[in-house]
Formats: sequence, C-alpha cells, structure tokens
Amino acid sequence: MISTDPEIDPRKCVVGIACAAQAVQDGHLVNVFFASHAVRLLQTDYITNIDGKVGEAAGTAAELLKTLVTGAQAVHCSGGSQRVVGVSPENAEEILVGGYELNWAGPAAVVSLSGHADVVLTF
Repeated sequence: MISTDPEIDPRKCVVGIACAAQAVQDGHLVNVFFASHAVRLLQTDYITNIDGKVGEAAGTAAELLKTLVTGAQAVHCSGGSQRVVGVSPENAEEILVGGYELNWAGPAAVVSLSGHADVVLTF
C-alpha cells in the first residue's frame, strides 16, 4: 500500500513504486493499493513531474509506475481519496495514467488484500 502524501515525502512514494515494480519484475504476484493523497501518483501530470523533486532523471517515476500497473495482478485505489483530489470513475480516463484496470475500493479491500498476502509493504 502506498499512502504517503507525495507533497510531503515524494522520495518515499517513488521508492514504494520502485519496490513494487521490482517485485513485479521478479515474478511476484503484486496487488498495489493507492490511498490517501498517494492517489495523485496515478495522475499522468503528477507522475510525469515528480522526478525533479526526487533527484531522478526525467521519466523515471512514470516508467516505474508503468512497469507496476501493467505487471501487477491488480491495482486498487481509494475511491474516497480520489474524490478528494478531484478524480472520479467518470473523469479518470482524462486524468489518470492508462493501460490497466483500476479497482476503486475502500478500507475493506485494504484489509482483505492484506489478509491474503504473504508479504505486505507499506510506503
């Protein structure tokens, strides 16, 4: 689960995405849940512009996110958190990175996913 506000600790957010992307590349079944203000990391404009804040080359975070979302077993987000930042299922296609199916969920999904996981990493 990634729930850190990228405005407060963008580096931690990118490290979380990098770890999850590495797990995908290593062949693990990865379910990732974006919650709280970390849902902004799924926004095309946001992930494209975060590299300068974290000392990475342009495109690094977006490429890591692409690896994660295209290779994960499932990508989940908090519907309530998305609403707070102005994203809904109706406008998501215009705002969010595409190429995957996004599961809109809430706390029950976090608990269920955690309960079924062999390993849980939180960032």
